[in-house]
Amino acid sequence: MAAASLAVPPLMAALAKANRVLIAGAGGGFDVYAGLPLAVALWDRGAEVHLANLSFTQLELLDLDAWAGPDVAEVSVDTRGPDDYFPERTLARWLAAHDLPATVFAFPKVGVQRLRAAYHHLVERLGIDAIVLVDGGTDILLRGDEDGLGTPVEDITSLAAVAGLDVPVKLVTCLGFGIDAYHGVVHTQVLENLAALDRDGGYLGALSIPGRSREAELYRDAVADAQAATPIRPSIVNGQIAAATRGAFGDVQFTRRTSGSTLFVNPLMAIYFTVELDKLAARCLYLDRIEHTYGMRQVATRIETFRDEVTPRIPRAFPH
Repeated sequence: MAAASLAVPPLMAALAKANRVLIAGAGGGFDVYAGLPLAVALWDRGAEVHLANLSFTQLELLDLDAWAGPDVAEVSVDTRGPDDYFPERTLARWLAAHDLPATVFAFPKVGVQRLRAAYHHLVERLGIDAIVLVDGGTDILLRGDEDGLGTPVEDITSLAAVAGLDVPVKLVTCLGFGIDAYHGVVHTQVLENLAALDRDGGYLGALSIPGRSREAELYRDAVADAQAATPIRPSIVNGQIAAATRGAFGDVQFTRRTSGSTLFVNPLMAIYFTVELDKLAARCLYLDRIEHTYGMRQVATRIETFRDEVTPRIPRAFPH
C-alpha cells in the first residue's frame, strides 16, 4: 500500500497503480450506485473500471445468454428482465446514455463459497488487479459485538467472499455515514471500529465528494434516473447521499417509503470512509462461521447463532 500523504487521498493513492478496478456493491440493492463517484474519478484519469453488484433482482428470470459464468450475470442495456425493479440494468442504461462503460455484473444472493467463485471468475476474465467493495451505509464495518449490526448478511457475505481472493489491492469504502441508525447501528461504535483499524494500519481515511464536482453531478443525475425508473422502490440510502452532496440538511423527504420517519441528511453522508479489506475481515468475529456457506440463508442463520452467544459491548453516546 502506498505511503500516506495529506497531498494525495489514501483511497486514490491505493488505486494509483491499478489498471483494472472492479467496484462492487457489497450489500445489494442500489449499493453499486454509491461507487459511481469513485468510478467516474477513476475513469477520468484513464483507469479501466468495471461495476458489479450483489443483486436483489430476480436474476433467475434472465435469459441463459445473460450469464457470464456460474452465479454472475452480465447486464447490459438490452438485458431482458423484470420491469419494475432492476437496478443493474437501470444503471447500465444510464451509463450508456452518458457514454460510459455500460456493463454491470450482477451476483445472486448466494453464500460465501459460491459468491467467491463468481468473483474469481470475473477477476480471471477481466484481469482485475484491484477490488473495491462499496457499502451504502457503514454496517459492513461492524465486527459482530456491537449493540446492533444493521443488515449484515449481504455485506459480510461479500466481505468474506473477497477476503479469500488473491488480488493485489482489496478495499472497502462506505458512503452514507449515519444512515444505518434506522436499522439500529450505533455510530459511535462505527467510529470506535475505525479507530481500531487505524491503529492496525488499515484505515485509509475519509474523502469528501465535492458537491460541485463532475463526480457529484453525475452521481446525482444517476440517482434521480434510478428514482424515476423505480418509483415504487427508490433507494432510500442513495437518495439521502445525493441530497447531502447538494448541501441539503435535515429531514429531506423524497419518497413515501420514508413517511413517518425523520431523516437527518448531513455532510457526513457524502464522505467515503475507506479501509483495507483484509484487515477489516480479520477483525470480524464471526467470519469463520460463514466461510463454508453456499446459500445466504445459511449465512443469516449462523449470524443469528453467533449473536445469541455474544455479549454486545455497551455503546457510548456522542458527547457533543
